[in-house]
Amino acid sequence: MAAHNAVALVAKAARSVYTSPKYQRRGEPGELLLHVVVRQVFRTIPAICKYFFKDSSNDTVKGFDAVHVVATDRDLQLWLGEVKFYDDITRAIRDVVAELANHMKRDYLRSEFAAITNKIEPTWPFADRLKGLLHRNTPLETIFDAVCIPVLLTYDSPTIAAHKDVSAAFRAAFEDEVIRNHAAFAANPLPANVRIHLFLFPLKSKADLMQQFDSRLKVLQALLP
Repeated sequence: MAAHNAVALVAKAARSVYTSPKYQRRGEPGELLLHVVVRQVFRTIPAICKYFFKDSSNDTVKGFDAVHVVATDRDLQLWLGEVKFYDDITRAIRDVVAELANHMKRDYLRSEFAAITNKIEPTWPFADRLKGLLHRNTPLETIFDAVCIPVLLTYDSPTIAAHKDVSAAFRAAFEDEVIRNHAAFAANPLPANVRIHLFLFPLKSKADLMQQFDSRLKVLQALLP
């Protein structure tokens, strides 16, 4: 019975990602990558699960792509993630910079904070602390002090495509590529009142990754009648 329940839960979770046959432009793999990265690197704790609040499996949930926290005895950091699951780094940088500027507007933040607060499970251990931080009477300047923005950008990497092994030449070219792309991102007007953590995620082929992801997702979805 326990094994059956586990299989059913996996299948249900897979169906909550999306069920559309038109998978090429879906952004969920990027959101899942960001979730894994910040959990592994910064030991964050998810505050809400976007997929739980979809009205249908093929909906796209607006707002930040991840809502996590890092808690200590004294304070609570709020991690609000942004992802561009793209094949072109120039376009990814352009679009995420514009989104960061829009998402840091006061009216947008107040609206998003209200939406986040309504989705926090009352039994979650940090519920009261996060609700207090996001309360409409808490000055935005106080909230900004606690906000981190992890930004994950994927792109098709010419360096990865041009090399078949991790040679010295590959390492040098790869380092140069990443440094150039980081500099291109940093050269933009970015929000000055929050901490931004940039994750560059070079790929050999975003299209191939998307196809493989969709294929495996469909297998998991088929486990549930």
